[in-house]
Amino acid sequence: MITATRIHLTIAMLMGLSGVTLLAAGTHSGASDNVQIAGQMLLFHAPAVIAACAARRAELLADWPARLAISLLILGVALFSTDLAVRGFHGERLFLGAAPAGGFMMLGGWLGLVIAALFAKRA
Repeated sequence: MITATRIHLTIAMLMGLSGVTLLAAGTHSGASDNVQIAGQMLLFHAPAVIAACAARRAELLADWPARLAISLLILGVALFSTDLAVRGFHGERLFLGAAPAGGFMMLGGWLGLVIAALFAKRA
């Protein structure tokens, strides 16, 4: 059965893969620093998503707030990193306001994890 945890973990691993790929591509292609930053953002957040999934399963995070927060974090990182990568390789934006929107989603995801930790079943 496909669960939220399995989906989140799979996406986190793809984030790690994409992060390494962008770092390598940015280094070898001579693309702008935006590509490097996009790769770093993906690599920074991939283990955070994995840890949040493990904490949720261990009931150290409240279930539904954690699921929403993890999803928001993933969407924010994806939007932010995609916009930076497109800027780095093509010199254009994904769409107007994509990076700030992704950044706010990441902030919301982190805040959601704080809330999920405060309302967890276990301490």
